[in-house]
Parts: sequence; structure tokens; C-alpha cells
Amino acid sequence: MTPTAPNLVVRVDNRRPKLTVEHGFPGGGTTAVVGPNGAGKTTLLRVIAGLAHADSAVITAGDQSLDGASARVPAHRRGVALLGQDARLFPHLSVADNVAFAPRAQRLNRTEVKMRVTQWLAACEAADLAERKPAQLSGGQAQRVAIARALAAQPRILLLDEPFRALDVDVAGRLRALLRDLLASREQTTIFVTHDVVDVVTLADDAVVIDDGRIVDAGPTADVLGRPANAFTASLAGLNLVSGKWDGSAVVAAEGKLSGFLAEPVRVTDHATAVFGPDAVVVTTSPPTDSSIRNVVPARVTQVVPRGDRFLVRGATSLGELGAELTRESLSDLRIAVGSDVYFAVKATSVRVY
Repeated sequence: MTPTAPNLVVRVDNRRPKLTVEHGFPGGGTTAVVGPNGAGKTTLLRVIAGLAHADSAVITAGDQSLDGASARVPAHRRGVALLGQDARLFPHLSVADNVAFAPRAQRLNRTEVKMRVTQWLAACEAADLAERKPAQLSGGQAQRVAIARALAAQPRILLLDEPFRALDVDVAGRLRALLRDLLASREQTTIFVTHDVVDVVTLADDAVVIDDGRIVDAGPTADVLGRPANAFTASLAGLNLVSGKWDGSAVVAAEGKLSGFLAEPVRVTDHATAVFGPDAVVVTTSPPTDSSIRNVVPARVTQVVPRGDRFLVRGATSLGELGAELTRESLSDLRIAVGSDVYFAVKATSVRVY
């Protein structure tokens, strides 16, 4: 039986590398940790996993203390699995034996070990790889096996450190869709580090932004990306995001829908996020007449922000706050200012759905 996913509370103070963090991660949730290179993201995961010592650390998972003044639980007894961009499979073991490694280490009987191997290889679409050795696997296959191995341990806490970074775009997309389905069970508390906004919007309930060893923003993903609190988050979130349910041709939100095309597999009625850049948005002062533009929403301008030689025009719409990029000349010709009523239009071919 899988243990209940615990709330994870982390208080870490470390000088080298610099890391001063205090945060609570909700049980069963998935939290993205983002920030510039060297900000302390990987150090945070390693301290939680028990693979790195901090000058001062208090970590609790539910009612269990993992790190504290009086005791420190060894890494192998924490119920934590850490998966990085390198699958790090045992080269001398078959795929099946790799996945069986943790259950055997937990001294489970043969029937239970076999059941877990079968269950997680099937869940990770790797059942046909069971007898292969790691050297016979592609990068995507190896990472699927690594995910199966991590989940076969039935960890209470799952840590992912840029698990798709070394993979090509198509393989990463398929693995992201697979992981989204696996995490939907909410059987573990998941924290993952990434530099890819697609990972954040498709996998994370919440987001934490770390810069120079400190948390500078945290909250629900839509809030953190929708109202960036620092330059890094603004650069990461320079996209329009609309969340809802996929109906086969559009993302249906509470107050409207947005047509687009699937960038990776999404089932009808599943949660989905439409993503498009501000440069894909056409701004008009009257409804556009071009019939090829399938997405048109009225907007009231809330901000006009200089961005180099262009301007980001943000507007409140029925789909939430969206942004459009305009040249200085276009802004002047349209006579747009805060409070102006305009139309935001974007072609379906410019909208990617995850």
C-alpha cells in the first residue's frame, strides 16, 4: 500500500553554496522550482534527499523529522527518490532488475517485487524493454526506465532535477505527457527543477522561484507566471497561458475557449494549457475581418510596458490577462493607452496546447 503523500516543510541555511530557504510543499502536490543557473535549486534537492549536508537544516515530512538538531535520517531511509537528467541505470543489470532494485532493497517478497516491476514498466511504457541492458537503450527509453525505477520504490517524496534536459524535443514532449499522467495520482509529494516554462505550466500546481540562494517568489503556477515578481520570472513567463479542458480542437476555459494545435498528446476532457507568444497577438480597435483568425477576444488595456524598441500591451480578457507586443509606431497609430478597449486576435496555428 502506498503511504499517504506528506506535507514537506524545509528550512535550510547554508553558506557555500549559498542557500537560505524556508518553505512548505503541499502533500500530493507538484511544485516547480525555477531560477537562474547557480541559484541553489539543485542544492535544495540534494539537501532534501539527504545527499548533501547543510550548515543548518530542519526538514519534516508529515510528522517525521528527516533533518534536525537531534537527528538526521540517512538518504536511503527517507522515502525520497531523486531523478536527474542522466538516467544513471546500473549498466550490469537488465531493465527489469534495475526497476526491481529498490523493492528488493526494501526486503519485499518476490511476488511483490515482480508486481511492482510489471506495474511500473507498463505505466512508463517500457514493458517491452524488460530484458535489455542499459547500453541497448536510447536516451528516451533510459529515462522512462529511470522514472519506473524511481516510482517502483514508492517514494513519499519524488525529486526531479531537469529530467528532460538531455532529450530532444519530441522525446521530452512524450515523457512530459507520461509524467503528467503518473503524477495525477498524487501518491507522492513532487518537486522538480526546470528551466522550461512548458514543464512548469503542464506539470506544476505551484512554482517557487529561487535567486541567489533565496526564494523570491512562490505560489500557484498561474499567479507566479501571470504576475512575475522579478526579471528571471518575467523572462521565463514571457508567454500567454490559458488553462482549461481540451475538447479536441480548443482549450475550454470558464469564460471562453481558445483554438490551437496539440504540441504533445492530450486526451479529450483532460486538463490542458494553451501557450502563445505576445508577438503572435494582433491588436485592433475594432473586430478583425480576417476570417482565418479563429481566436478573437475583447480586452481592456491594463498596462503598457516598454520592452526594448517595442511595447508589451497587457489587457484583461474573458480568458484572463493576456499580452501583445507592439512597435512604437503601431502603439501610436492605434492610440492605445491604459483603459483603452481593444481586440486581441491570434491564429490557431500560433497556439500550442500541452
